[in-house]
Amino acid sequence: MLESNKDSLKLDAMKRIIALIAKGKNASELFPAVVKNVASKNIELKKLVYVYLVRYAEEQQDLALLSISTFQRALKDPNQLIRASALRVLSSIRVPIIVPIMMLAIKEAASDMSPYVRKTSAHAIQKLYSLDPDQKEHLIEVIDKLLKDKSTLVAGSVVMAFEEVCPDRIDLIHKNYRKLCNLLVDVEEWGQVVIITMLTRYARTQFTSPWKEDGLFDENSETAFYESDEKKTKNGDEKKSYMMDPDHRLLLRNTKPLLQSRNTAVVVSVAQLYWHLAPKHEVGVITKSLVRLLRSHREVQYVVLQNIATMSIQRKGMFEPYMKSFYVRSTDATHIKSLKLEILTSLANEANISTILREFQTYVKSQDKQFAAGTIQAIGRCATNISEVTDTCLQGLVLLLSNRDETVVAESVVVIKKLLQTQPTQHSDIIKHMAKLFDNIAVPMARASILWLMGEYCERVPQIAPDVLRKMAKSFTSEEDIVKLQTVNLAAKLYLTNSKQTKLLTQYILNLGKYDQNYDIRDRTRFIRQLIVPNEKSGALGKYARRILLAPKPAPVLESTYKDRDRYQLGTLSHTINTKASGYLELSDWPAVAPDQSVRNVEVIEPVRIHLYFYYPFPLITQALHQGWSIHFNTSSSEAESDEEKSSSQSSEESDKSSSLSEKSSSESDSEQKKTTKKPPQKKTVKPTTKDRYYNELFNTYSLFVCVPFYKDHVGQLSTNLFLRSYLLPSACPLVCGPGERLHGFVSKQVPVSLSLYSLCILTPCPLSCAAALLQVSGPAFVPEKRHDLLHRMTGKGLSAQYQFPRQPCLYQPTMVSVQISLTNTTDHPLEQIHIGDRGPTGLDMHCFNTVECLLPEASVTVSLGVDFNDSTQAANFQLCTKEDQFSVSIQPAVGELFLPATMTEQDFRKEQGKLLGMNESSATITMAAENTTRQPISRQVATVANLGVVPSGQDNIHRFAGKTASSGAVVLVTVELRESSAALITINTEKSVMGPMLLRDLKRALARA
Repeated sequence: MLESNKDSLKLDAMKRIIALIAKGKNASELFPAVVKNVASKNIELKKLVYVYLVRYAEEQQDLALLSISTFQRALKDPNQLIRASALRVLSSIRVPIIVPIMMLAIKEAASDMSPYVRKTSAHAIQKLYSLDPDQKEHLIEVIDKLLKDKSTLVAGSVVMAFEEVCPDRIDLIHKNYRKLCNLLVDVEEWGQVVIITMLTRYARTQFTSPWKEDGLFDENSETAFYESDEKKTKNGDEKKSYMMDPDHRLLLRNTKPLLQSRNTAVVVSVAQLYWHLAPKHEVGVITKSLVRLLRSHREVQYVVLQNIATMSIQRKGMFEPYMKSFYVRSTDATHIKSLKLEILTSLANEANISTILREFQTYVKSQDKQFAAGTIQAIGRCATNISEVTDTCLQGLVLLLSNRDETVVAESVVVIKKLLQTQPTQHSDIIKHMAKLFDNIAVPMARASILWLMGEYCERVPQIAPDVLRKMAKSFTSEEDIVKLQTVNLAAKLYLTNSKQTKLLTQYILNLGKYDQNYDIRDRTRFIRQLIVPNEKSGALGKYARRILLAPKPAPVLESTYKDRDRYQLGTLSHTINTKASGYLELSDWPAVAPDQSVRNVEVIEPVRIHLYFYYPFPLITQALHQGWSIHFNTSSSEAESDEEKSSSQSSEESDKSSSLSEKSSSESDSEQKKTTKKPPQKKTVKPTTKDRYYNELFNTYSLFVCVPFYKDHVGQLSTNLFLRSYLLPSACPLVCGPGERLHGFVSKQVPVSLSLYSLCILTPCPLSCAAALLQVSGPAFVPEKRHDLLHRMTGKGLSAQYQFPRQPCLYQPTMVSVQISLTNTTDHPLEQIHIGDRGPTGLDMHCFNTVECLLPEASVTVSLGVDFNDSTQAANFQLCTKEDQFSVSIQPAVGELFLPATMTEQDFRKEQGKLLGMNESSATITMAAENTTRQPISRQVATVANLGVVPSGQDNIHRFAGKTASSGAVVLVTVELRESSAALITINTEKSVMGPMLLRDLKRALARA
């Protein structure tokens, strides 16, 4: 099938191969057949081929190298998915010889117009670094460039590359710190985890500790109204108030909403950030979110409970109100039960110990023996930590000695032994009771513990201890090694305290131990014999036998196994396994003095107006005025000298406001520029008496000044030329950029041009309304993949067409909406001269695609066209023609596709919203779906319906979105305010009174749908 001439068969074959790979089957043998199709013109087939190559390029390096040239060509493909896939395959070929090619491809992709391709370049950085670490300096330059990217799609990937390549270069983060904090809420989930982890390490190096116990936390540095400024402490010293760095507060404020994230890793990341960075009185906000995660899968529960166990040791009060959430369920796994026991034990205090002990009594009866033994250890810890319940716990443990389960009895003996060391004089009865049960206990550790107690407190049970030793002498040879060692110790201690009754028994046991198979027992026996039995060879050591064997021993301290885990950062693999894992980056200590915070300040570059001087006939002037260009007319005749002076004054005034002066050849104009006074620019319109006379005068005596804001972006020279071609339509208009620097792609003849900056990047028109000055067009937050049928193959006699809205700026004209059309030939013969014929309605502005000369059978091609819908959802009707036939088709845009996403500050949003009230406002109250009540789902649903940008909001319950219409540039503002019981108020403000209700209807449907 892969060798077939039909793309449909190849596509079916590739789908089957990818399905095999998804099931874990090995499809590497098909590599030669698959790689032949890498140059296919069918986009769907090419995507699947690239997916296959990414999987097997590393294994089949020699064959993959043969297609390097194809991958390099694909890096220039118009389709962003193809460009990204080509870079992904190229970076998967791990051959040192192509490192320069990979490096060049990464640098080019980092400047790509598509944020998806830039994201892929960030992923490729890590692959190249692992292949050739010597490229580190060059890769750091690319990382520095990508860190400045404003796209939320790129942020997480580039921070991951930063952590992999140069985690110690925090100087790269300074200028981007605030941007990352503000973008954090809109970054994809796994990117949020990486960014939060990185910002945690960054904050520990740049801010002072908020945990200063001797200081008074004072976030706003404001004293109470009636408080004296000279208020002193009891010691007479002034309290030191802690002022939190605004950037420190920014990080805490922007991460707090993420505690509501549906992704467990994000919640745990925010929790560890608050644990390591927040003031102690603010850490409590993470408690509810962590407890909520206990309803997840057991793997998630395990990690979350480990973090809670570490936190509960230092701050019991955080989780005490949620103690019931840590009660053990019968369906819990053993490791989950053990962690919950650990937490309950840490939370125990005088107030709740009775409740916890009742809970423990139930756990002791569990069929899970390991869990029951752990419960007994927990009871012992509670008895040690809380002296009021020590006796109660001991009595309960003694009752467990009669349990039928050997594991429970053995663990009880071990715990009782530890507890008796704390109060040995008061519990002789318990020791006697344990001696009576000695014959019934078979677990070696429990028997050894009883023997140790008999020997340690043999003077308190002088009649029972020798009898126990007698029993052990009979069964000595059949006991476990640990029991034999304790028997030898018991014999030695009884020999020193009661030699009359135990002398013969001791000698007998020492003789048995002398010939034991275990060398530890033999060595212990010889040592004891020389120590306690006097003879000629024994030295001065025998005098100290009693002090050595019967020395008072300190009581054991029962501590949590999680006590020392706080040395690792919470949420990391090292914390989970309690060992430093490879790649773990330790948190640094807080600096004593905060570093200079000015390093995070970023210079805001204001838009700069640029004046272009050229000649144009009247229709182009009218079009420019309609599209929002600021135009001034200057006459060069003597009769219009006063008009020239006024226009020159206005032009200079306009230049002063935009910090860009227009250089003119006239000396009169230069002198007038110095004498101008500030007043609003005015337009002067000229009404000719006859059409011919006016055209003649305008072309010969008028100069047109066009003012456009200057925005620096990553697009570069190509976008400049495309932009200028769309507005400066006649090719006879030559331009000069800067002092004698020519814009490429235009004719060589020069005319006067004045630009305040030498490097042009992307230019956008300056609308007549001041609102557009606040809007900066940004990349789309979401690009729907849904395609709409334009022409069915039955209706089109084998020609099938589908269209979609890529939500990219139209290259032909900024007022147009970009549309991608996929043409497919389903016949068995070529289709020739596919083009667009008649168009409607009248006045519809459409930029057609170039004629497709020939479309082979089963082949597909994607073309782009631009349509100016004039801010209307009216369908664009036209004829799709081939050499023999014509088919009437129409493109029906959704109202949300007529917008361009924009970014603006919250203050500017409110200001513009205040101007668009009354007839310009549409609102409705709806009941939100349960899944759509947090920030990310709301942003996703709104972005799916309309091509709008997200506006940062300081309120958790209010979400704002902004954009402008593509055709007229009218501002569109959307507000979603969450209220109680899943209710929400949707408000739309726009001067387009027809589009507002239509957009409101679509948003209501999307947000109410689960």
